[in-house]
Amino acid sequence: MTIDLNTFNQFFIEYQQRFVHFACTYVRDEVVAEDFVIESMMYYWENKDRLPADTNIPAYVLTTIKHKCIDHLRHQQVHQEASDELSRLYAWELSDRIITLEDFEPNEVFTAEIQEIVDKTLESLPEQTKRIFVMSRYENKSHKEIAALLGMTTKGVEFHIAKSTKVLRLALKDYLPVSLLFFYLN
Repeated sequence: MTIDLNTFNQFFIEYQQRFVHFACTYVRDEVVAEDFVIESMMYYWENKDRLPADTNIPAYVLTTIKHKCIDHLRHQQVHQEASDELSRLYAWELSDRIITLEDFEPNEVFTAEIQEIVDKTLESLPEQTKRIFVMSRYENKSHKEIAALLGMTTKGVEFHIAKSTKVLRLALKDYLPVSLLFFYLN
């Protein structure tokens, strides 16, 4: 099948907007639809010599566009399903934290002995690590607030909190169940 460049350009001009409209009906994004049309037209141009002479060119290009749209929509569907699953897992984890917190009794956990261990452990930490931990856990400041107050990055704040919680976990391992300790220190 031979088609010259002028004929192809005329075909492109005549069908481009129709094809974009078709693709946009399904993908609902004009830029993506335009990309699919251009890619499909280029695919046709690159393969025109391999096609039978009686090939219906608009139908051939539209079929290519259709398959690109289907692939795009399937990809979006997989992405949405993964996102939905992550939302479901987050909701379950959040519900679990709420239930655990509702069942949490501070009087049972913070005995004088445990508080003494916590205090001694905090005193053994480097001053900045201790200060960041106290600001986070006792003053309820966010990582961002602490970083701004101390002129450091939030990653730096996270490092110091992780360092202090690791030391506290070790110091309190004989006193608190792992799950309760996790909820207290994280």
